[in-house]
Amino acid sequence: MQRFLLFNRLAVPRSVLVGVAAFFVAWIVSHGRSTPYNNYVLLAEAFLHGRLAIDWPGAYIDALAYNGAHYIIEAPFPAILLLPFVAIFGTGANQTLLACALGGLAIGALWRIGEHYGLDIRANLWLAVFAFAGTDLLWAAMLGDVWFIANVSAFAFALLLWLELRTAKRGWLVALYLAAAVESRFSLVVIAPLVLALLLVADEGAPRLHPQWRSRLIGFLAVALPVAALWVAYNLGRWGTWDDIGYAMWFHQDPAGSPYGSPFALRYLPYQLQSFFLQMPTVLSGFPYLRPEMTGVALTWTSPALVLVAWARRPLRDTIVLWLMLLATWLPNLVYYVNGFAQFGMRHALDFEPFAVVLIAIALRRGIPRWGYPLILYSALVGLWGCWYWNAFIRPGN
Repeated sequence: MQRFLLFNRLAVPRSVLVGVAAFFVAWIVSHGRSTPYNNYVLLAEAFLHGRLAIDWPGAYIDALAYNGAHYIIEAPFPAILLLPFVAIFGTGANQTLLACALGGLAIGALWRIGEHYGLDIRANLWLAVFAFAGTDLLWAAMLGDVWFIANVSAFAFALLLWLELRTAKRGWLVALYLAAAVESRFSLVVIAPLVLALLLVADEGAPRLHPQWRSRLIGFLAVALPVAALWVAYNLGRWGTWDDIGYAMWFHQDPAGSPYGSPFALRYLPYQLQSFFLQMPTVLSGFPYLRPEMTGVALTWTSPALVLVAWARRPLRDTIVLWLMLLATWLPNLVYYVNGFAQFGMRHALDFEPFAVVLIAIALRRGIPRWGYPLILYSALVGLWGCWYWNAFIRPGN
């Protein structure tokens, strides 16, 4: 009996087992590749040598030329995660391995969220399958390119952030997860006011400050303020100004951009709506019969199970806040000058899909509707097909 009790205490949580399984699936699908677009490895190597500019190996690495040096414009957090690996393996460190691990972390966190909302194992498994294969998460993780690992990292830490907000609400950890998400994908900064409100407001009853709001706020600021200071210092070191002008400068020299103006404009809305809702693969007369173009495939055809978000109801406050986070992180992408090229599906959707899959978790509390099973299965099969296509035709030798 004592042995049984000891085993029970040492039992590994299902969320950990599911996350590890997702990691191995992503790693197997990746064929153990090491992405050639290892910008974050190069940035980590620069950090370790006390530099902000990378040793630029050539034009295949997107880096902004500025004042005689080359800088990575993407948010730097994945490079920070890579620091110990680059310290050991140098620029031979495998960035894709980290992307697969972050994909596993995301699914483990989502499983724990499903448990929090009372999902049974079957519903949680269907939710995990959709989030992993029915979105671009698996595809992005198995490639691990600079743009894709940023998406995966933001997805994982957004889910960890939500889990912390709905459970322990430790202010310092909320700030840490928020910083990790934002410093993986800048577009997630728009959820910061909602995060702070959830942290400080009581969970039940009319909106009012939680009795522990002061200690939570102090813990939050203890992390958030140093992170903000480091971010300002990072921008000053690169651009000589407190704010990040990297994307704007990239837009001004990008053939797809413009030599003036902002990369965000309403004139891009029709193009983005077409990308997210209408863009289809090309029909071929022979094998493989369908070709997803490099500009992507609309969510309508890749992830129709997202429609389940409309069935989320209770808890009402969670549902409202998640919808606000979803819309807030989607809107910047709807007015951005590019849709995520090159990609399968719509990888920019990974900015708002963490909140979408939590809404689906809430919807599944009432059970999976009969029509939900084929939609989830279809979405997952399309996602797996996208992984196969990229491995077979886009990256066959890597």
